[in-house]
Amino acid sequence: MSGRDLRTFITTHRTSDIDNLVVRMKNGLFSQKYKPVDYKQLHALTEEKRKASANIQLKVKRVEQVSKTNKEQMLLKQHHQIWWQEHKRLSENRHKVEAEMQTFLDEGSLECEFLLDMWDLAHKLSKERDTYRTNTVEPIWQLREDLKYRLSEMYCYSSQKSCMEYEFLPIKVLEQVDFVKEQQKAILELLNQEKLALEQELEDCKAKVLIYSFEEKTGLFHKVPVQLLALECPYPDLKSSILNEFHTFADEYWSKLQEIDQQLKVISRNISWSEEDHWVYQTVINQYPSDLQSRRTLYLDMLQRHLPHKSRHDLVAHEKAWDQYHFARNQRKALILNWAQARKAFLLKAVITIAEACAAHETEEMLANNRRKQQEICADLKGKVLQWRAHQEETARLEAAIAARKKEKEDEKEKIQKEKEMIQRAEEKEKVRIYWAEKQRKWQEMEERDLQRLAELKKLMIEQANKDKERVKFRQELLEKRLMERKELSLQEAHAKEERERRLEALRQQVAIVAEIDPARMMADTVASKAKMGVGTEEEEHILQRPLFTLHTYSEQQIISDPRVRVELALREAGLHKTLYAKEILPKIPPLKLPRRDMESTVFKM
Repeated sequence: MSGRDLRTFITTHRTSDIDNLVVRMKNGLFSQKYKPVDYKQLHALTEEKRKASANIQLKVKRVEQVSKTNKEQMLLKQHHQIWWQEHKRLSENRHKVEAEMQTFLDEGSLECEFLLDMWDLAHKLSKERDTYRTNTVEPIWQLREDLKYRLSEMYCYSSQKSCMEYEFLPIKVLEQVDFVKEQQKAILELLNQEKLALEQELEDCKAKVLIYSFEEKTGLFHKVPVQLLALECPYPDLKSSILNEFHTFADEYWSKLQEIDQQLKVISRNISWSEEDHWVYQTVINQYPSDLQSRRTLYLDMLQRHLPHKSRHDLVAHEKAWDQYHFARNQRKALILNWAQARKAFLLKAVITIAEACAAHETEEMLANNRRKQQEICADLKGKVLQWRAHQEETARLEAAIAARKKEKEDEKEKIQKEKEMIQRAEEKEKVRIYWAEKQRKWQEMEERDLQRLAELKKLMIEQANKDKERVKFRQELLEKRLMERKELSLQEAHAKEERERRLEALRQQVAIVAEIDPARMMADTVASKAKMGVGTEEEEHILQRPLFTLHTYSEQQIISDPRVRVELALREAGLHKTLYAKEILPKIPPLKLPRRDMESTVFKM
């Protein structure tokens, strides 16, 4: 029953309705509020509902089956794709490893015994593989082809209804097939035994290698490095402290490694799976890359297919244990790597420390040697200084005597030089006096010549001025005469022109036109022609009166407002626009609005 029918199913009544219920029970089927029930109809409806429910349940089961099938097919498709990727990767790795092994064997020296054994083993395995193919694989394929051929012949003869002519003994064929099966079974058992023996041998080798690696690892942690022992330190206490520090450092890492190994042993003891199941688990897990979507769902599904005897709970528990084991292994690898790095850093630090100690020891020895040598040198230098001081005193006395003698000689020389200079000055003063007297005489002569020449020039200029006045007067009279002649000629021409105009006016009056003069009317179109051409409206006249081209230039007011134009007009009206003053001042007048820098011309600045 669903939750929706619960409200209709529950009957609610109050204590006051008890009497009504009693009355209804007494009335029974004869109550007016209840009708008789049709049980046949109810059985039919129930049966119909049951069939519909069965059909719906069947459809749901079919949908679930189809969904399950589709999910299974999708998982199988993803498994198939991942399997092919893994197969491709393993094939490439196999070819790569085989090529590297072959290269190693080809490049190896023939004198190496190990390489010769490897060559012999490869040759032996190749022969065994060829023998196995010849004795086992090829007969099976031959038998298979023979059976196919006989079956095809049997079908051919049976279709042609001539089976009596074809002799086919199936008993012999079955005996031959059984014999081949027994032979293959024996070969496979032998190969399986060889496989088990080889696996056991590999496990023994693995155990030996692990034991050797454990011993090597123990020696790696506790053995003092040869480089550290080979170092020579001048301070034995420093070297012993470094070795003690190394042992303490190694013991710490060794204790951590022992703890991780103990964890690995505990986890390995808790894993109760067989080696084969664990190998299947590892192989399946490694097939699925870590960046794959829904990786855990896929590899759990594949593990359930490969390990049907393991439940999902067992798989999840083993997965958790294996993750813990893998995490501990990663911790162990990281610890060993950190130990190697820390060991290398410790060795480097120890070498640097010992090198610094050696350098300090050498420095101390060098300082002691230098101090002893300095004391010896000081004693030697002291004797030399005393000897040098005696030499210096003697040298000073000799130099003082020599300097005194040199000073006497220099005083005598200076006295003689002063006498010579006084005589030379007297001679030079006499020469200067004679030179200035001669020069004064020459100046007076030149001044007299210049005064005489000036008087002559003034006389000539007075004569020339009188001549110029006469010439100007003559030219003025000649000009007045020419002006009078020109005036008379102009008056004569004016009288002649007036006479000619008078005659022409008389002729015009004779041939004058009576009509009024109207050149515009004479050249214009008639009213009829305008109406025919559609010309004469006010808009057309307005268009015709507009200028032909639109001008984009400066107005007269803008041009006159430029100070350069106004100054040039003023100079032109005064007649000074071609003078040097105008040429100097016009380029210096700035315009009303300064031009842009990119519009400035640089032609005249070159």
